[in-house]
Amino acid sequence: MNKDFYAHFHPDERHFVDRAMEWVERAAHNHAVTRTDFLDPRQAFIVTSLVNRELDAHCIFDGGNLSAERKRAIIGPTYRDLSDEDFGLEVLHIRSDDSKFISLEHGDFMGAVLNVGMKRDKVGDIHVHVNEAHIVIASEAIAFMHMQLSQVHRVHVQTEILSIDKLEVAKQNFEEMSFSVASMRLDGILSDAWRLSRAKIVQPIQAGKCRVNWKPELSPSKELREGDVVSLQGFGRFKVLEVEGLTKKGRLRVKIGKYA
Repeated sequence: MNKDFYAHFHPDERHFVDRAMEWVERAAHNHAVTRTDFLDPRQAFIVTSLVNRELDAHCIFDGGNLSAERKRAIIGPTYRDLSDEDFGLEVLHIRSDDSKFISLEHGDFMGAVLNVGMKRDKVGDIHVHVNEAHIVIASEAIAFMHMQLSQVHRVHVQTEILSIDKLEVAKQNFEEMSFSVASMRLDGILSDAWRLSRAKIVQPIQAGKCRVNWKPELSPSKELREGDVVSLQGFGRFKVLEVEGLTKKGRLRVKIGKYA
């Protein structure tokens, strides 16, 4: 790969860029078809960027529904129709008779999945409903999850495996909050979002614990825009929903939505 191409990506992404380039080159030069693990939107963007540079390769994505955040990719030679390829997606249906189940949140299910030894790469989106949860999981790993997962945050649960067409998509709920800022700087908005001083926000940003649109962001002065998704390790993530305009004092009124 031309070294100049690396300049488009954060140093922390170089390992994934190299892996993705191998997939694309195998498709273009060895006529191989690769099915990836689940990719976050940033990784999917990297794969798409690499595929678009190679005339002899193409790819498709699927995560179980049109609005899926995490998706698997299938990469193959241009002449090959990929539409009939199996993405290997199944659904782990989780339910419980315990009344405490209704209080469980997305993070509880994610923690339970990881605690039994499941790799994050094998897990797609998690859809939490009032009395049940549906988790999209790679078909090669779902039997393990079905056998191992027996409780979520100390709540005993039962599981069953469903085909991907039985997936029930949960509506994304945001905890909305509005505040005024002097600018759209990352450190300022993070400070208000998590009610921390800027001094306490700058350090984790510079330590690589912050991501903007799934890309590592080390600059506290990064300007955010509507639609940006920001995560801070140990705190969670939010989406910049709207820049509502100026206050009488000339500050920007911003609305964000914290992911539930």
